[in-house]
Amino acid sequence: MVSVAFRTVGLLFLSNVFMTFAWYAHLKNLSGRAWFVAAFASWGIAFFEYMVQVPANRIGYGTFTLPQLKIMQEVIALAVFAPFSVWYMGQPLKLDYLWACLCLLGAVYFIFRS
Repeated sequence: MVSVAFRTVGLLFLSNVFMTFAWYAHLKNLSGRAWFVAAFASWGIAFFEYMVQVPANRIGYGTFTLPQLKIMQEVIALAVFAPFSVWYMGQPLKLDYLWACLCLLGAVYFIFRS
């Protein structure tokens, strides 16, 4: 049987892939369209984000505390966003990403240490 932690992290990862595309892909793909077209497209993608994110939090809650779930979600969000911004959106990779990652590792340490 797949562990609660693995299912939670896997579903949060998938949720964040949907979220990242819902929030940012329209900047590249729908830049010539009216904002409400982008909003409706984003809402359509976000539906799938919530269909994965809600079960992820329900599965993980109890094994993880609420703050632990939130920090996990933020770390996963940025782990998904960094490659998306570089490879999909063509943004330059910066050393500041490393520093931000180290700050997140500190947040993970403090939220999971007790």
